[in-house]
Amino acid sequence: MAEKITVIGNKLAVPDNPFIAFIEGDGTGPDIWKATRFVIDETVAKLYSGGRKIEWVEVLAGEKAYKKTGEWLPEETLRKIKEYIVAIKGPLTTPVGGGIRSLNVSLRQKLDLFACVRPVRHYKGVPSPVKEPDKINMVIFRENTEDVYAGIEWQEGSQEAKKVIDFLKAQLGSSIREDSGIGIKPMSEFCSKRIVKKAIEHALKNGFKSVTMMHKGNIQKFTEGAFRKWGYELAKEDFPDCVISEDELWEKHGGKQPEGKIVLKDRIADIMFQLVLLRPSEFGVIVTPNLNGDYLSDAVAAQVGGIGMAPGANMGDFVAIFEATHGTAPKYANQDKVNPGSLLLSACMMLEYIGWSEASESIKKAMEKTISSGKVTYDLARQLKNSVELKTTRFAEEIVRNLDS
Repeated sequence: MAEKITVIGNKLAVPDNPFIAFIEGDGTGPDIWKATRFVIDETVAKLYSGGRKIEWVEVLAGEKAYKKTGEWLPEETLRKIKEYIVAIKGPLTTPVGGGIRSLNVSLRQKLDLFACVRPVRHYKGVPSPVKEPDKINMVIFRENTEDVYAGIEWQEGSQEAKKVIDFLKAQLGSSIREDSGIGIKPMSEFCSKRIVKKAIEHALKNGFKSVTMMHKGNIQKFTEGAFRKWGYELAKEDFPDCVISEDELWEKHGGKQPEGKIVLKDRIADIMFQLVLLRPSEFGVIVTPNLNGDYLSDAVAAQVGGIGMAPGANMGDFVAIFEATHGTAPKYANQDKVNPGSLLLSACMMLEYIGWSEASESIKKAMEKTISSGKVTYDLARQLKNSVELKTTRFAEEIVRNLDS
């Protein structure tokens, strides 16, 4: 009989037969979810000899929800995700002309999923535009609730924009053109510190040697610069025995990293894009404000084959939604054609989150072997010589066949 995942103390308590919520997704969502669920269920059944099983509970969002309920994101869906704690979702469409700017953003904000987590590593056989993609092993923590996601804008020429411009000129001495649109982005100490804390905790738990704060604090000193300042403060407050700054690394330890300690450092956003290309092995966990992380996540994913192979999750203190990081690709809907890799690797993140890491590793190894053998979906087949193009369902079946080999 299935049981709910609960929180005891500061840890998840996961039964052997947990309820987990799923959102099928729009466009190609049903195709990649069907393949992903098949691989997960088969892996869990084989690996644990029937001793563990996931009880899947569908919750509605997106087009399917709108057709059935008249709402894009029903309150019942939010309630059930909170109740079951762990969920997985396919890509969701953005309503045109509706009251919700983005379903993904709404889920993050309404459930306070403040951390967008994107692991990036290369899988053998996946074509890459860089020479040494195997050097990339990063996890990007992007703040999910502030910065441009909480931004306020006024259109050029509007009465609101005129009022703000007049106020800034008269009261603060700012020089702003009259034909300007105006935007404000808030960044708080509370939200900045909690995302840095989550990034440091991940680095400590998973053996990373460094956490790098990416920011544009040289220009935006009281938002992005404050993010950097608050990050260093948090490290001293919460991790005084296991985290040292880059300055301390050189001043106190001669550049040699002490055993059992991680280094907290920071880099300006523009140079960061060059460094992840030229010196990727220098970076483990990267933590960023919202917009920086949005750019960097996809840029680094491109180095290992693109967002079709990029997993991701939106996480709060305990509630977490694991998701495909790409769009709905509606022109390929119901064609059993697209690569389920992003959602499947996100499912691996989910398995690790609930403590079933051996199942996650088995899937990743089997997928890597499948891709290396040249049996791939169309997106990879067109880039690989002598490959065999498979349908989505056949690709999933090949992964399962490779579980034990």
